[in-house]
Amino acid sequence: MAGMFAGKVAVVTGAGSGIGRQAALKFASNGAKVLAADIVEETGKETVEMIKQAGGEGVFFKVDVSKSAEVQAMINKAVELYGHLDIAFNNAGIEGPSGGNFYDYTEEAFDRVTGINLKGVFLCLKYELPVMIKQGKGAIVNTSSIAGLVGFPGMPGYSASKFGVIGMTKSAAMQHSKQGVRINAVCPGVIRTPMVDRLTGRDPAAEAAYAAGHPIGRMGEPEEIADAVVYLCSDAASFITGAALPVDGGWTAQ
Repeated sequence: MAGMFAGKVAVVTGAGSGIGRQAALKFASNGAKVLAADIVEETGKETVEMIKQAGGEGVFFKVDVSKSAEVQAMINKAVELYGHLDIAFNNAGIEGPSGGNFYDYTEEAFDRVTGINLKGVFLCLKYELPVMIKQGKGAIVNTSSIAGLVGFPGMPGYSASKFGVIGMTKSAAMQHSKQGVRINAVCPGVIRTPMVDRLTGRDPAAEAAYAAGHPIGRMGEPEEIADAVVYLCSDAASFITGAALPVDGGWTAQ
């Protein structure tokens, strides 16, 4: 398949739904060979089937990004299959509990949310970077959030993890950009995904309240975030590293 990523290899975590699925499809439609990773086997395999039906090339890999050995195996598998790794979208994440008092948020919830959202990104970077540094090139995008740029009440674990992703992104970018690896973060607003459906319960009033938070007047779509991710991984973004790009309908500009 021809395209701007022809001959390149991409790993996408959280590829079974939402933003991750759309990014995997867009990388593949632009010629990349995609390792679509997710903890949910059924939806991850559905993404790969969608890639293949569209004429692209992809494989599924089941991974819990909070487990070091599984993340290492994921990166090893990509290199074993395709010989190199050019693109990584570290996107897997969960929202955890929301609402209630800060002091009622449990330690168990905090550990689980940060273990996936923050430690998971750390582990992905830990095993992706040596491969890309050895190659002398690569592009990585980590998923943060508007909750990593401004305060969100009732979600301390989620907010802490997403602020942390931006800090890690900038730290890694400063250390490794001279070695040919660009590392950025994308900060979505409220996007119409299964995660947001869980938060709103698909209640029209709750959805309207989230939509109203964006000056653009609506929630975003997964494809709109995927477009930004594809751009950041492309040669068109060759002078961008260490950035935390809001794709948020103006939420954080208020």
